[in-house]
Amino acid sequence: MNILFWAYLLDIVLLFAMPIVLGVVLVRKFVLEGRLWWTGAIFFVLSQIGHLPFDNYLINPFLNRLTFSGSLPSLTVLIIGALVLGLSAALWEELFRYGMFRFWAKQARTWMEGILLGAGHGGAAAIILGILVLYNFANMVMVRNLDLSTVVTPDQVPALQAQIAAFWSVPWYHALWEAVEQLFLIPVQICCAVLVLQTFLTKKWYWVAAAIGFHMLVEASGIVARNLSSEYVMNAIYGVFAVAAVAIIFAVRKTQPNNGMPGEPKGLAYGSYRMASEPKSVEEMIAAVKKDKDN
Repeated sequence: MNILFWAYLLDIVLLFAMPIVLGVVLVRKFVLEGRLWWTGAIFFVLSQIGHLPFDNYLINPFLNRLTFSGSLPSLTVLIIGALVLGLSAALWEELFRYGMFRFWAKQARTWMEGILLGAGHGGAAAIILGILVLYNFANMVMVRNLDLSTVVTPDQVPALQAQIAAFWSVPWYHALWEAVEQLFLIPVQICCAVLVLQTFLTKKWYWVAAAIGFHMLVEASGIVARNLSSEYVMNAIYGVFAVAAVAIIFAVRKTQPNNGMPGEPKGLAYGSYRMASEPKSVEEMIAAVKKDKDN
């Protein structure tokens, strides 16, 4: 076993560990409900149940016909395809996220709760990718030293040999590109969640449109970069978007004072007890809380 083997293992561990550790830190440090992370994760999975078949049966056949028709230059087809695929991903995920805030997470209306929901959404994406990467890694380990003629037909052996050789001959740092990709995409998912949340805090629909536009731009840029260059360039672009996402998250926070920022006590008015007016003394406060509990 060489360094590449361990690099692949590290990639898999990071794909599982990053979202889990982030969720635990957010829940414990900022005293949030863990179910919010799971809610975000579940709604990501639900969005993919519609998104993946939609792309496979509608978007991809259209793009294939456009590619083989030869009616447009290949670069134009790539850009159109990237924008269409990016818009599809953005619409499915952000509209499901809107539905999550509208019908399921009705009480999640603070900045930190929006971050935790977004962390669940991005975390589910990373973990699902981790499962797929683990499956592929296990297969490559098993067939590495096998007689391939016992696995596939003779005409398929050369192609499988080339695939196995390519998998085990990349630089060790290339094995980590999925983990790096998700490291940058999780802040993007959090940013989109915070943007969609603003729709319910400000009653302005354009926040959903902003989330869709930002998400589409990230997806489309990644597709173009990967096809024209490499995963390294794609991740560099994702890194730029991650920095922009963090900046947007904190810029939005500044427009929402007393919205659950760490270090700012919420007080009774933001907790389980909501009183019609502020008590003028300690005795009145205690009496009001007892009365609210009795009710």
